[in-house]
Amino acid sequence: MEFKILKNKLHESIQHVSKAITNRTTIPILSGIKIDAYDQEVILTASDTEISIQSFIPKEIEDNPVIEIIREGNVVLPAKFFVEIIRKLPGEYVEIKVDSSFQTTIKSGTSELQIIGLDPEEYPVLPSIEENNSIMLASDLLKSMIKQTSFSISTNESTPILTGILWNLSNKNLKFVATDRHRLASREISNIEVSEDLNLGNIVISGKTLNELNKLLPDQNQMIHIVFANNQVLFKIDSILFYTRILDGIYPDTSKIIPQTFKTEIIVPTKLFLEAIDRAYLLSRENQTNIVKMIIRDHEEIEITSSLTSLGKITEQVKAERIDGELIQISFNSKYMLDALKVIDSENIQIGITGTMSPIIIKPSEDTNMLHLILPYRTTN
Repeated sequence: MEFKILKNKLHESIQHVSKAITNRTTIPILSGIKIDAYDQEVILTASDTEISIQSFIPKEIEDNPVIEIIREGNVVLPAKFFVEIIRKLPGEYVEIKVDSSFQTTIKSGTSELQIIGLDPEEYPVLPSIEENNSIMLASDLLKSMIKQTSFSISTNESTPILTGILWNLSNKNLKFVATDRHRLASREISNIEVSEDLNLGNIVISGKTLNELNKLLPDQNQMIHIVFANNQVLFKIDSILFYTRILDGIYPDTSKIIPQTFKTEIIVPTKLFLEAIDRAYLLSRENQTNIVKMIIRDHEEIEITSSLTSLGKITEQVKAERIDGELIQISFNSKYMLDALKVIDSENIQIGITGTMSPIIIKPSEDTNMLHLILPYRTTN
């Protein structure tokens, strides 16, 4: 194999695929990046068995040459070294030449180095996915859905299914749900572009994986082709293919824990409420509980107070837009509340409470497609 390539295009492609490299792999060849040089393109592949990423570099972009293929072939190069050295090479172009024993010579500008490559025949074959079941989703919308739910996944590996985000697709409506048993986040969109009569349930994808995918998604409104097949999902992003495994297991039915009616309903400015919770959190985290208390004394104002710590305590007064129903006090984890408030892009939020030990529901006041749930704490005065 021998080819010459623009360094910035090679470096960009390496950055994309290297997100699938892990130091924890027990398969030595997966610590490398596979390079395939064909007549019209160079393909980089990386995998950790959970996710696999391929990046395609075309021979030309808008009639401008990117790659000169001298001899087709392939090789696997150690990722850690390859990522670093390409970034630091001095020239505009990089020349890569591989001999029959996979000894690889890399030249750029005044630099030349040799790397011992690995046999690409030993590299696992990526899954073959039929594209019968697929949807199209705008990248900016997918990014926001991941951001608005992924913080609620569980980090406890003893319940692997809760480390993922549930995807439910029904009648062209797509819903994400994430929970760690203490809080829940959901986001729903309607009228998405789907293959004919496609309905999917219990598709659970690792939250960590989706956060890695988020880094590859363009900010602009570009359509992403998402393909579902057996135990795999494939995301097609421009010149990148992102494969991920569907988590095994049945996601719990969370609909039963979401109250439909409330004894107390509050409309409050998002920014003012977030800032008050943020200040209370500063003291509440000192005793490592993060617990704050919300007290409704009248139908005009909310009081937020932190627990007494060695540093003291804080009390905040927030003017509400509206308070309906019973006057109540309830305690909750301020960090969980902050996480929810930070992803709500709305002037006002609606808070629904059915009792001191019942779930707290937080929604944007003018949007019914997003919901956050926080379980309260039992505290003594």
